[in-house]
Amino acid sequence: MILLNDHRILFGSALCLFVFLTLYIAVIPALDNQRINKPLPRQSKVLTAKEKAGKMVYIENGCVACHTQQVRNVEMDNVFGKRPSIPADFAINRRTDFWRNTANLMGTQRAGPDLTSVGERQPSDEWHLIHLYQPRAAVEASIMPSYEFLFIERDYLQPGDVEVKVPEKFLKNKRKKIVATEKALQLVAYLKSLKQTDYTDKSIVPPFLYKQTKKETEGGQGASNLPDGAELFTANCASCHQANGEGVPGAFPPLKGSPVVSGGDLELYVTIIMKGYDPRPEFATMPAVGINANFTAEDVTAIINHERTSWGNNSKKVTLEEVKVIFDKIKK
Repeated sequence: MILLNDHRILFGSALCLFVFLTLYIAVIPALDNQRINKPLPRQSKVLTAKEKAGKMVYIENGCVACHTQQVRNVEMDNVFGKRPSIPADFAINRRTDFWRNTANLMGTQRAGPDLTSVGERQPSDEWHLIHLYQPRAAVEASIMPSYEFLFIERDYLQPGDVEVKVPEKFLKNKRKKIVATEKALQLVAYLKSLKQTDYTDKSIVPPFLYKQTKKETEGGQGASNLPDGAELFTANCASCHQANGEGVPGAFPPLKGSPVVSGGDLELYVTIIMKGYDPRPEFATMPAVGINANFTAEDVTAIINHERTSWGNNSKKVTLEEVKVIFDKIKK
């Protein structure tokens, strides 16, 4: 048979088959995918120089081994994003360089939680820095290794230093100040940039994507339907204040038995949730959780009522009308 007897025909045929399969299986589908999947409407901007540097810190420290950046169309993934990920979510990404195609860091394991929208779930610089220095200081059951090498110890703070207020029991030398290095700050900037594109117009969401519905519960006085306060607390507050409401000594204040939670100054309470808080030097600064998460008055009412009636707190619930009055005031 001439095909087997002439090596030029044999190798030429094999080469043509290889080129055809490469084009048909890899190149053409990739070009079609690039043509079809354009950046989503209202998609986030490209990474800044600091965020790009943080992405490289993320890669070099192997974070992709334990954290994914893809929300699947299953109920257990609902906490990680507003909807399942689709190819268009990654259309804005570009190769790291000519040799490395590390544009999408979707990952394959979840030894740690998915980070698709961690920039929305946890917008606090202080929390991320404490968590990187000693994960158990922020999440008691965490199995994440400590990244202490991204921090330095100083006897005295220098101009421009970003101090990390680590709880004393996690410090090796309690007289030293823990300062974040530039790499730590870059990594935090990258993590905070991870925000899933939202759709304000629900009609453009593909029909196969799940649509989260908020559970209805009684809140305040009367039969007003509110979101699930426990669910909102878990998604937005528990990472700092803990699921048991006891906080983390030296880092995040407790809500269990808190005079702010059980007290009568509702305006202060609502303002803290919406705009953040930084009155006590022994604790990390609280970011503007409500503004960052686009809380409505209903969301804030549900969270307040959950906190005022949980962990042994036994305070009177507030009404939606009371919160709306304050909402209108603080927005001015």
